[in-house]
Parts: sequence; C-alpha cells; structure tokens
Amino acid sequence: MVGRLKDKVAIVTGGAGGIGAATGQLFCEEGAWVVLVDRDAAAMTAVEAEIRAAVPGAELLPLILDVSEEATAAVIVASTKAAFGRLDVLVNNAGIRSYEPLAEVTSETWRKILAVNLLSHSYLTREALPELRATGRASIINISSTHALNSRAGMGQYDVTKAGILSMTRTLAFEEASHGVRVNAVCPGLTLTPFHVRRLDKTRQELEAEEVENCLLRRWATAREVAYPILWLASDEASYMTAATIMVDGGTRIP
Repeated sequence: MVGRLKDKVAIVTGGAGGIGAATGQLFCEEGAWVVLVDRDAAAMTAVEAEIRAAVPGAELLPLILDVSEEATAAVIVASTKAAFGRLDVLVNNAGIRSYEPLAEVTSETWRKILAVNLLSHSYLTREALPELRATGRASIINISSTHALNSRAGMGQYDVTKAGILSMTRTLAFEEASHGVRVNAVCPGLTLTPFHVRRLDKTRQELEAEEVENCLLRRWATAREVAYPILWLASDEASYMTAATIMVDGGTRIP
C-alpha cells in the first residue's frame, strides 16, 4: 500500500541514526511530511541526501537540535507548525548509551542519559500534545528496547530508561485516549545500524553474515524492518491500537 501517511505530518527524533533515518525515509515514501531532528549535523546532511535521492519530492525538514535541552521541544513543535501547519505523528526515538555497572555510575552520567532517553520524550510530547489533540486521530510512538524487559549487566542506566519509556507510554495512552491520541511503544532487538558497525569494529557484511544466538531468527534486524511496525502504528490501520508494546526482536529470549 502506498500513501499510508499521505498528508500527515510527523516528527522523528534521533532522525540521523539508523532506526530514525529508516523511519524518516519510509514515512516520506508513504506520503508524510517529515521533520527529522538530530544533533549530529554531518550525519543529518548525509541522511537528508539519501532520503531526497530515494524519494524525489520528499517533504522533509531537517533540524539540528539537542533534544536533551528542555527548551528544544518547543522549538521543534514551532518549527514543524511553521513549515507544515499541523502535527499528526510523533516518534520519540532519540537515545544514547552508557556502559557502566550501576555500582560505578556518576550523577553526571545519570543526568545525560535521563535527559535524552526519557526526559526528551516527555518534554517533546508535552509540547506536541496541543497540536496532536487538534487532529483528533494522532499517534505517538515511543521507541524503547527489548532490554526494557531483558536487563543485563553493565548497561543498567540505559535499561532503566527504556523500561521507563514503557511505563510512560501506558500512562500517556490512558491520559490521551479521550483526546484522540494513541500512544504505543516499539521494542527493537538487535538492529544493524551504523552505531553498531562502529562499536563492534566489523563491516556490515561481516555482521550480516553472523548467526545471532539469542533470537529465533538468528540474525540482526535491518533498520527498515523496525521502521515498518513504526509506520503501521503511525497509520490509521492501527486505529484500535493504544497502550501497546510491540516487540520487534526476531523472537528474543527473555529470562
């Protein structure tokens, strides 16, 4: 189906990263007007060029902003309204990682990861809600992680914020149902993004060839495979979905 988001306006944070960029391109392919937000200017330039090459005539507004700052949320919404006049879909995707055992974490690390992974979602949602409510059929999709449910040693701060996203999602769904705003979460599993290619110091081809042991499909997801469920939740096809968590994880085992 083509045009599943025709004439809808969407904001995607973390828009220059793997899942955010894939979501932005897929939304443009499906007729949306898309605002991509990221603090990495070089990555955003590359992603914008890729999307415009893949989707001629794409209605795309890149914004180089730091979502960890509370004031940024109002700027994003105001810029979106100025460019496109409305807002129908919000994808809270921005996230950072920290590799420390909880016994060694500092207040500075907590502040940084909470600001991006949890508070940015809250602030942007707060600023966006008046515009989302005005449409009567809006959708918020919060990107969490399988590790919201499947914790591990060494990344407790990240896992805590991802669990918090699920709680926030359900609460917002209860609060906003009467305003016509649906709120759902997506939990990606292992997703092959540029971040993981850099972190693991392997080529994309090497990672694609690896057999992943802890999921039933035994491979990494592509970013586009995660973007499709996000697209569905953003569309009117998911009009009876709210307060839900969708696991996009290839059947990851959870203890």
